Amino acid sequence: MEIKMTQTRRLLALATVAVLYTGISGCASTGELASLKSQIDQASADAAAARAEAAAASRDAADAKAMAGTATNTANQAMSLSQETDSKIDRMFKKAMYK
Repeated sequence: MEIKMTQTRRLLALATVAVLYTGISGCASTGELASLKSQIDQASADAAAARAEAAAASRDAADAKAMAGTATNTANQAMSLSQETDSKIDRMFKKAMYK
């Protein structure tokens, strides 16, 4: 009977240690979860900021592309006018030479 009582006490002691260990590691896990949640929240905020910066950069690039298109059109018009003027000057020079 005493052997059975010793085994019961030993089993109860092991169960108590297991419960205490689980409780302690559960608290540590809760702290780790809070830290992990904080890191996730920070990463999410960083990602949102990066998305906002990327959107702004995209808008700036679109504006720059539109300005480049306008500048190209203006340069093409200037080139055309220059060629017309050059042709007129050539015609006037030739006309003056024939006189």
